[in-house]
Amino acid sequence: MSYAVIIHPEAEKEYLDACNWYEQETIGLGQRFKAAVFKQLEQINKNPEAYSQKKGSYRESRTEVFPYVIVYTINKDLLYIAAIYHTSRNPVKKYRKPL
Repeated sequence: MSYAVIIHPEAEKEYLDACNWYEQETIGLGQRFKAAVFKQLEQINKNPEAYSQKKGSYRESRTEVFPYVIVYTINKDLLYIAAIYHTSRNPVKKYRKPL
């Protein structure tokens, strides 16, 4: 089953900020980060219940290589991406309610 995906605007901002930061650090690293996030989003979409619940109905999936988690919820045929979050940041802020 393929799920429709909605990304919280703050999650999109976190993602874009991280892409830009990595690309400024090393040319090509931002592209590698994008690929890691997209790969993980594809894995989540294929089997969203494979990842453990953390807080309430929120689930988390770690990206490969990069210290980021994708925080999401499942609602019928919809995946709501609440955050694309660096693991060293305050974890309370990564559980965002859908708009």
